[in-house]
Amino acid sequence: QVQLVESGGGLVQAGGSLRLSCAASGSIFSINNMGWYRQAPGKQRELVAGISRGNRINYADSVKGRFTISRDYTKNTVYLQMNSLKPEDTAVYYCNADIFDGPRGRGYWGQGTQVTVSS
Repeated sequence: QVQLVESGGGLVQAGGSLRLSCAASGSIFSINNMGWYRQAPGKQRELVAGISRGNRINYADSVKGRFTISRDYTKNTVYLQMNSLKPEDTAVYYCNADIFDGPRGRGYWGQGTQVTVSS
């Protein structure tokens, strides 16, 4: 059974940094796109950053220049380095990945990790 396990969230002061990790495990044949989403209280879940299997990357405008997404293909892991954090970055961050565990693939979500930025 495929699962995504996130780590690295926490409480940090404005201007600080955090690094999120998301490891995929289970019966995995291949992984295409991986990405990070976030959901703040009372708001819809939004894409923060995505990275394709060919390392094509996109960011939400609100995080460009501050966040960096990367992935380790040998570990089936995606990372999100978050610098210069702002209070408005406070949210639950979710990992998402398009995973093939056989001839067909589907999207999987992690359980979410809380990021809180204090002013």
